[in-house]
Amino acid sequence: MAMEATTTLPFLLFLFLGLLLILFTSSRYPSLNTHLKFIRIQAKEPSPTSHLDHLTEIPQHPLDPLTLQEITKVQTILSSYSPFTSSFPTIHTVCLHEPDKSLVWNWNKGDPLPPRQAFVIAYLDGKSNVLVVDIGSSQVVSHVLNPYSGYPILIPEDMESAIKIPFRDARFNKSIMDRGVNLSDVICGPLAAGWYGPNEEGRRLVKVECFSHQGTVNFYMRPIEGLIVMVDVDKKEVVHFTDYGHGIPIAESTNTDYRYSAVQNKPLNMNPINPISMEQPKGPSFKVDGHMVKWANWEFHLKPHPRAGVVISQAMVRDSESGKLRRVMYRGFPSELFVPYMDPSDAWYFKTYMDAGEYGMGLSALPLVPLNDCPRNAYYMDAVFGASDGKPYVRSNMICIFERYAGDIAWRHSESSFSNMEVREARAKITLVVRMAASVGNYDYIIDWEFQMDGLIRVKVILSGMLMVKGTPYQTLDQAPDGQNMSGTLVSENLIGVVHDHFIAFHLDMDIDGSDNSFVNVHLKKQETSPGESPRKSYLKVERQVAKTEKDAQIKFKLYDPSEYHVVNPNKKSRVGNPVGYKVVPGGNAASLLDLHDPPQIRGAFTNNQK
Repeated sequence: MAMEATTTLPFLLFLFLGLLLILFTSSRYPSLNTHLKFIRIQAKEPSPTSHLDHLTEIPQHPLDPLTLQEITKVQTILSSYSPFTSSFPTIHTVCLHEPDKSLVWNWNKGDPLPPRQAFVIAYLDGKSNVLVVDIGSSQVVSHVLNPYSGYPILIPEDMESAIKIPFRDARFNKSIMDRGVNLSDVICGPLAAGWYGPNEEGRRLVKVECFSHQGTVNFYMRPIEGLIVMVDVDKKEVVHFTDYGHGIPIAESTNTDYRYSAVQNKPLNMNPINPISMEQPKGPSFKVDGHMVKWANWEFHLKPHPRAGVVISQAMVRDSESGKLRRVMYRGFPSELFVPYMDPSDAWYFKTYMDAGEYGMGLSALPLVPLNDCPRNAYYMDAVFGASDGKPYVRSNMICIFERYAGDIAWRHSESSFSNMEVREARAKITLVVRMAASVGNYDYIIDWEFQMDGLIRVKVILSGMLMVKGTPYQTLDQAPDGQNMSGTLVSENLIGVVHDHFIAFHLDMDIDGSDNSFVNVHLKKQETSPGESPRKSYLKVERQVAKTEKDAQIKFKLYDPSEYHVVNPNKKSRVGNPVGYKVVPGGNAASLLDLHDPPQIRGAFTNNQK
C-alpha cells in the first residue's frame, strides 16, 4: 500500500521504563548481596583498550568528540575572550558542536573535516553563557546569554561546595549531635531541588541530605531522616533548614556492606556456580577505527558525551543482496531520565530528579570493571571531558564494546513429520553490544545498545545500585497503624523503600535510506464480519495514519486500542512495493499518574505521552 509522504521533521521517539518499587522481604535486604560472592569474577588480566595516545590524538570523523588538544585550545580561546578576561567563568559543558547533518552524510573518509567547533555552557556572575567556539579560527562565533530557563548541569565543584555549607550552620551540627551521631561519621549528598514556583527563581539551589556511614560503606541504608538543608550554591549559604525526624532511629549497619571483600557468610541452600566464559580463539570479530565501529553487516559512529553518556551516530547496515550500506539512524541517545518519588513530605517532595540534565550520564560514568562489567575480549573506549576550569581530563574505560552469545536462538525451523522432510535448521544469536554504566548517586544505570545481524537494534536499560530509603520508627509492619498510608514498602527494620518511577526517554533521529522519513501509526481495529460472510464474528484490520506534524506523533498507549509504530521512507520501496522502514517496538512502559499541573510533571511533561 502506498504511503503519503510528509514534510520530515527530526523524530523524537520516546521510550519509557516505569519502575514501581515494591519489594517483599522479611530480612535486611542488603544481606542478599552475599549471593554475589559466588558469581563475581576476579579480574586478573588486562582487557583491550583504545590504545590511544590522548596527547597526540587527532579527529578523523566530523562527529568525533573533542580531543584533549582541542579542549585545551577552547580553554585558551575563552581565556582571551573579552567578556571573560577579568574573570574566567565556570565551565559546565564543553563538547563538540556538531556540523549539519547534510555535511556529515556527504563527507567521505579522506575528505577535509568540516570546521571543528565547540559547544560551551559557561557560568559567570549568576548568568549562563551559551557559546560556540570555532577552534580553527580561534574565535567565538556565537554567544547567547541565558537563552533557556533553569541552570546548567551540576558539576563536581558545585556538589562538593554544597555539602560543606551545612556544617557551618550551628542548627545542623546540633541536630546531628542530638541524634547521637558523630559529625565525623556523617556523609551528605547534594540533591537537585527541582522547581517549585517563583520563590525559587533566580537562585541555584541544592538540597543536602545526610547519612551515617558508621560501620558500613553503604551509607544509603542509614539515612538521617527529616534533616534537609537547602543551600544557595552561588552565595554558599543556607536558605532553608528542615529538621523534624528526631524520633526516627537511624537503621543499624549490620549486613549492609555490599563490597565483595566484606561478604563472609555463605547463603544457605545455594551451590557455588562454576566459572562461565565465552571463548573467542581468533579474537573478536568487530573492528574499531577511532570512533567508527564495524561488525558483521553493521557500521556506526560511537562517542562518549558528558550529558547523554553514549551517542550512536550514522548507524548503517549492509544490504545482503546488493552489498551496499544502507542508512538506518543518524543519531540515538538517552535524552532524559525522570525519577519522581511519591512522598509529599518536607524531606521528600522535591525528589523528582532529571538524572541526565541535572547530573549528566557521562559525567556520572566511572571506569568499567573488566570481566564483571564487560566480558573477556571487550574493547574499552575512553572519554575526554572538560573540567570546570576548562582543562581536559580523561575518563578511562567509560564504554565497552563486545560480542554477546548467551545460548539464545536467532532463528530456527524444523519440519514436522507430515512433510516427510528431515529439516532441522537453527541459527545461534550473536550480537554486538555497546555498554556504559552511570552511577548517579545511589542508582547505577547500565545502558546497552545491541546490534543484531538481522538488522535490528535493541536498547536495554538495567537498573542497579542501592535504593533511596526513608527512615521510619517501624521495625515490622505490625507496628504501622495503617500500612496503606506509608509511601512505600517496609523493606527492612526502620527503612521504607519509597515508591517511585524511572522514565527513560530516548532521542532517535531515524534516517532510513535517507532523511525523508515519515512516522506511521499502524492502528489495529476490530472489524466485524457481515452476516453469513464467515464463521468468524470478527478480525483485526489495519489502518495506517501518517503523522503530518510532531503533535500527530504524540501517542498515549492503550491496551485495548493498540497500534504499531513505523518509521518509513515513502520514497524508497521494496521489490514488492512496500515503503522501506523500521518498526519502533516499545519496551517496558508506564504512564505518569501525576497531575499535569504538578511542578514535577511540568518539568517532566515529555512523559505525558509514551511516544
